[in-house]
Amino acid sequence: MSLLTYLTIISGISFLFFGLGCFVSKKMKVEFERYGLPTYRKLIGALQLLGGLGLLVGLIYSTTLQFSAALGLSILMFLGFLVRLKIRDGILLSTPSLPYALLNAFICYQLF
Repeated sequence: MSLLTYLTIISGISFLFFGLGCFVSKKMKVEFERYGLPTYRKLIGALQLLGGLGLLVGLIYSTTLQFSAALGLSILMFLGFLVRLKIRDGILLSTPSLPYALLNAFICYQLF
């Protein structure tokens, strides 16, 4: 298996868990309220689930789907990083979304 395949699987599975967490985790509900985005929690969760599925299904069937999912997740995570900075979480608390943004940007770059 190639590095791209491993990275796609890691990202895809991660986003399935992140997306599911947006629907079932009380901690995530509190976090989205803290971000000032409580009405977007389910939408973001759905986008994360779709992105994770898109990465994994795209890995098997369609590099276009895989590329689109990685691009969407990269943008979503970069915006998440900016939101964390905006609410003054600081670099350490804001950082977890940035590696995922860069990881999915790398997947896009490799597929382009």
